[in-house]
Amino acid sequence: MPRKPSKTTASKPAKRLAKKPARVAAKRPTTAASDPSQARIVRALETIAAHLSAPTQSGPAPESFDRADAFVWHPDGRLSAVPRVSRVELFLLKGIDRMRDILIENTERFAGGLPANNALLWGARGMGKSSLVKAAHASINADRKPADKLKLIEIHREDIETLPALMEQLRDSAYRFIVFCDDLSFDGNDASYKSLKAVLEGGIEGRPENVILYATSNRRHLLARDMIENERSTAINPGEAVEEKVSLSDRFGLWLGFHRCSQDEYLAMVRGYCGHFGIEMDDEALEREALEWSTTRGSRSGRVAWQFVQELAGRLGVRLTAT
Repeated sequence: MPRKPSKTTASKPAKRLAKKPARVAAKRPTTAASDPSQARIVRALETIAAHLSAPTQSGPAPESFDRADAFVWHPDGRLSAVPRVSRVELFLLKGIDRMRDILIENTERFAGGLPANNALLWGARGMGKSSLVKAAHASINADRKPADKLKLIEIHREDIETLPALMEQLRDSAYRFIVFCDDLSFDGNDASYKSLKAVLEGGIEGRPENVILYATSNRRHLLARDMIENERSTAINPGEAVEEKVSLSDRFGLWLGFHRCSQDEYLAMVRGYCGHFGIEMDDEALEREALEWSTTRGSRSGRVAWQFVQELAGRLGVRLTAT
């Protein structure tokens, strides 16, 4: 007689079938409401979509050039006014008469709406390169009406890449501008000089007619010698590689070289400062102390002369205000 199936054997498949739906339900993907990380992703995507659909914000508002004659350019597009420029009077700059006359004449032509050249003032440190630019600006503006005054805008060396943006702000202005970069030079793999080249000459827009560029540097070609030599040694065509970088200084129409001053020129600077600020001292003692000061500094320059005058004025209790 055949055996009847046991209850335990028949019941096992039923039990397994009953458990399967529970396993399937456990594998279903969770919703954003139950998963905090997915909820955060959804909120982030909604925020991005809202920003993309919002109207584009305009850039910084153009600066009002009426409230100052000098400004400093910031890479975020701002021009901050400089109420009082730190400068030396033009007649106090000694030993650079020829460079002074050339720069003044070039600046006067530009201020009058005539053709003028960009200028590179290069050479020995402390010989009044940046002082001459600021003094020339003040001299040209001395007898001009407010509407005809030149505006001086300083751009820092590290912000040269934003120079095209600055040109865009100045292009449509009724004023004329000197854009000034002090201690301009390039090192290593710095490629920002290409922005300057495009503005000086060669760009599709070029330099605006109401803008001129003045730069100072200790280097005639704005590049370190080892940078030029490295280009010559590693390039496939050394001549072309060096030519590309040296050509930057060629785009300045004026090259004004500043060289170390003689002892007589150094003493003339000291005497000029002392006379201007009313510092009274026996001439022989003044000459002796001034030469001793330059010897301890290891150089003679306008900067060294000014530093000596500051030391002398402080020692004698004289305030450095023009008499």
